This record gives sequence, C-alpha cells and structure tokens, in this order.
Amino acid sequence: MKYLVTGGAGYVGSVVARHLLEAGHEVTVLDNLSTGFREGVPAGAGFIEGDIRDAAKWLDASYRGVLHFAAFSQVGESVVKPEKYWDNNVAGTLALLGAMREAGVRTLVFSSTAATYGEPEQVPITESAPTRPTNPYGASKLAVDHMITSEANAHGLAAVSLRYFNVAGAYGAYGERHDPESHLIPLVLQVAQGRRDAISVYGDDYPTPDGTCVRDYIHVADLADAHLLALTAARPGEHLICNLGNGNGFSVREVIETVREVTGHPIPEVVAPRRGGDPAVLVAAADTARERLGWNPTRARLADIVSDAWEFAQNPSKEN
Repeated sequence: MKYLVTGGAGYVGSVVARHLLEAGHEVTVLDNLSTGFREGVPAGAGFIEGDIRDAAKWLDASYRGVLHFAAFSQVGESVVKPEKYWDNNVAGTLALLGAMREAGVRTLVFSSTAATYGEPEQVPITESAPTRPTNPYGASKLAVDHMITSEANAHGLAAVSLRYFNVAGAYGAYGERHDPESHLIPLVLQVAQGRRDAISVYGDDYPTPDGTCVRDYIHVADLADAHLLALTAARPGEHLICNLGNGNGFSVREVIETVREVTGHPIPEVVAPRRGGDPAVLVAAADTARERLGWNPTRARLADIVSDAWEFAQNPSKEN
C-alpha cells in the first residue's frame, strides 16, 4: 500500500513512517521542515518539501491513505500566537481534506492530542470525557476532530483520530529534537548531558504520592504501532476517536529518579512555583484502542522509555 505521511520529518511522524516502511508499505513524506528535520525522513521514503495546503499537487488515487502529523504543537506559543495555530492546524487540515476528497483518497489517521480534554473531571480519561481545551493548540486539534467527523458523515471518509498523552522514548535513529524543547524526559536528559544545570519541578504540593504532577507516558514505538492498526480499523463513514496511553502514571520525581538510574548521572532539581493549568494527574483510559484497534503497548516500563531516549540523546545524528 502507498501512504502519504504529512509532517513525517518530525518526531512521531518519522517513527510512524519508519514502521510503515518496515511493514512493506510505500511511503511519501510531505513536510515543510518548519519544525521537522530532513535527516528525520527515513531512508526508503519519498520526500516532498512542501506545505499541506498544497497537497492537491501531489495526492492522487494511487495513495491508499494519509497519516496526518503536520501541526504546530507548542502550547505556550499557541497562547501568544493563536493565529499561527488556527492557520496551520485548522486551515491547513481543511485544505488537506479537500485534496483527499478530490483525489479519492478515503482513509485518514489523524494525530490528535489529550489537550482536547483540558482539565479533566475524572481520571483515567475516557473518550467520552468533556472536551474543554485550555489553550489554542488543544482547541485547534479539537476543531480538526470536528471537521473530520463532518467529512466522514458527509463524504464517507474512513478516519481515526488518536489522542496522545505524553509521548516519549526513541526508535533507533528517530527521537525528540524539538527546538525549543518543552518535554520533561528530554529536558532531564539534557541535565545528565551537562547541557542544563538543573531540572525545574513546577510544584511539589500536589495531591499525589510525592507531591509532583503525574503523567501517562507512552513509548513512541507503541504509538507507531497504533497508527498502523488504525489504518486497518478505519471504516468508511466512521470517525473513530481513541486515547493512547499506558493507563499508568509516573510523577515528575519518578521520571527524574529513573533518569538518574539509567544515566548514572546526578540530576539536580529546583522546585519552582506551580504553572497555571497544570492538573495534578493526567492518565489515559485506552480501552477503546485495545478493543477497536487490537492495540496493546509493549514498552510500558518507564526505564525502557528513558533508556531509548538516552541512547538517542547521545547519538542524535546517526544514520537512518
């Protein structure tokens, strides 16, 4: 099968593209490299440097489907530059959906996010939880989910949205290299590398066992497995939404201690004031993904996630 992977030069997109190739599929990556890296495109994949708004130039009936990762994803930036997120994430996806319709490409797997839920009323979070995003990033992703539902209902699109919780780890040559970096595990690894003096712990008085926030971490390779399963599970006229997480939470201090154990380096930490809008616990209920996709994460140990991320952090430029 032939697939278009938008944003396939980024972190998650590159890992999914690699998995598609390993499964014997033909892959074309479409990425404007605004946040992705050319070296992130897996060997064996075709590459188009371009914008999703222009997808109609390249999409044709030879493609079996699209896996869509081309979005801006910095929460803080979305607050101060909301127009950037509405333009790319929403308007860009609208153009992509139109290009798919015109080309007769009728399968879509969309990279959505747990940020669509905002601050949850209950944990673990199910897909039926209220969607009340607290920032333009989450709102833009929720708007796209609504667009996809309409497209499925009106035009028979077979679509699956995967709402990620905290993605981490690496898959061989493919790992996190965000600039600026905002995710906890790579930030703590930067302390281990001597690139950062200490890690900030934003609040140690939450109602959790050690006082720090608890988050659900999912290995990026498990996430990629879910995307391939979603391609098989997609049904015409249906928009399926699945949470992806391990269903277990790890606290900020548990992450820091695991990095100490994996790297053998001391990790100084500094307690800072809480950040506004940080819920105490965010954990996914991934029952729908297990039932509908047949998905079961196999890399759920925090030490394994950190070990893979550490290996990549020390060799970020190795060959694909």
